[in-house]
Amino acid sequence: MPSLTMLSADIAAVGALGTAAFGLVDAFKALPGGGISRAGFKFIRQIIVTLTPPDSGIDAGGLSRESVLNTLNAHWINGADEGSQLAIAKSLIKLRLTPTTAPGLAAATGVSAPVLTQVATNIADGTPLTTQQTDAYGRFDLMLSTLLDQAYQRADQRYRNTAKTAAIPVSIALALVAAWVMPPNTISLSQAALLGLIATPVAPIAKDIASAVSTGAQALQTLKG
Repeated sequence: MPSLTMLSADIAAVGALGTAAFGLVDAFKALPGGGISRAGFKFIRQIIVTLTPPDSGIDAGGLSRESVLNTLNAHWINGADEGSQLAIAKSLIKLRLTPTTAPGLAAATGVSAPVLTQVATNIADGTPLTTQQTDAYGRFDLMLSTLLDQAYQRADQRYRNTAKTAAIPVSIALALVAAWVMPPNTISLSQAALLGLIATPVAPIAKDIASAVSTGAQALQTLKG
């Protein structure tokens, strides 16, 4: 029967296999169009389309919808920090706030269109905002943050699920290759396939499990001593 120390090492090894599979899947971003890294971006695209009503580009402060989408897509594929992506998305939408686009943005965020239009006018002119306008702009800012956060959370969940699904066959393939190159009778192909199958879900928590097992082994040794 394997010792707890060996079991801890085995769990860590299975986790390493899953991590390697995730790494290879993530490397697929090098494929044209970003590969699997594009998974989930459709949720971000949907909210951006909602928050960027049709425009001529110039009326939106010179920042077209396509420019916003291309910028956000590049950050998404490159795996930039989610907080930074949210901040950039929010800033780009705010840059499009003009008297022309204000009604559309007001409709998308549930803010008074006339007030937000005046806010946009005052910002463009450098005129201080009134209390009413400041309150409306604050609500606009909060709704913008909420809508974008929802989109990014859904996008991140879709990407993670897609990556996990794609990592399973990669993990199995890596395990089978490892079994094939190892000395005979070390591990069967069926056992290797099973390890590859469970490696992907185990990978994110393998370190914690291994640490818990190791701690338990040390505690048992202390009791025996």
